[in-house]
Amino acid sequence: MNQPTLEPIRDPDLNDFCQFLVENLSQQRTAKEWARAFLQDWGVEKPNNGFLLRDEGRIVGGIGAIYAERQIRGNLERFCNITSWCVLDEYRTQSMRLAISLTSQPGFHFTDLTPTEVVSKTLQFLKFKPMNERQAVWPNPPWPFSLLAGVRVITDANTIEQVLSPEDTRAWLDHKHLPWLKHLAIGRPGDFCHVVYKKTHLKGLPGAFILGFSKPEALIKYRFALGNHLLFKDGLIFTRVESRLLPRTPWPAIELSGYRNKVFRSETLTEADISNLYTEIVALNI
Repeated sequence: MNQPTLEPIRDPDLNDFCQFLVENLSQQRTAKEWARAFLQDWGVEKPNNGFLLRDEGRIVGGIGAIYAERQIRGNLERFCNITSWCVLDEYRTQSMRLAISLTSQPGFHFTDLTPTEVVSKTLQFLKFKPMNERQAVWPNPPWPFSLLAGVRVITDANTIEQVLSPEDTRAWLDHKHLPWLKHLAIGRPGDFCHVVYKKTHLKGLPGAFILGFSKPEALIKYRFALGNHLLFKDGLIFTRVESRLLPRTPWPAIELSGYRNKVFRSETLTEADISNLYTEIVALNI
């Protein structure tokens, strides 16, 4: 067997690569749905959409990449989010060529937020670090005092854009087109926190899984007002957040464990800087 050629995934290659994913990785979404995830305009000139392997013109493996630029503590940071790593069994010995080619690209922080156990261990061999996998869960009790305290929950799209900071507005604009995400702004004038969430279930009960938020301290401070809104507007009886994203576990939360570790590689950022936004988590509705 000849060694397959390795080449970048350009936009014209996406349909063929995504059809390969449908046939060999998952049939839960169509090739067009896969392709749209790679075509997000998230502020960075992407070098590719990942890399693929061809044997006599036939795709036999590939590793996807979703690129984004985010502002963190006043600095613009570029991210390469690894996704959809799939290689046919007879070409598995070529898998590391894909990973090394992708992660050798300079100027990026690298993440994989949905790795299998095998992928996680492989990437840790490439100096990726596992993140805290625990999740904080707290109830959403009725809380009629939020209005008295002047706390507002804003869900109107035009108003959200008006009350958020320029940085938070960019995150809102970059994600508002994804129909499975819900957005709100919570706080007081001059202190609004952008919150992105989707509905989830735990032991059959409906809740909110918060995927991203702009101000960790504000989220904790306004958690009861947020819970009151989620309870009465969406019928969600608990809030769930990855513990690594919080400065501390707020009362009366409990922590759940046993989830698969997400992984990242960066010389300057911490796991708290690694958002679920601008990744396959939101682009593919995982």
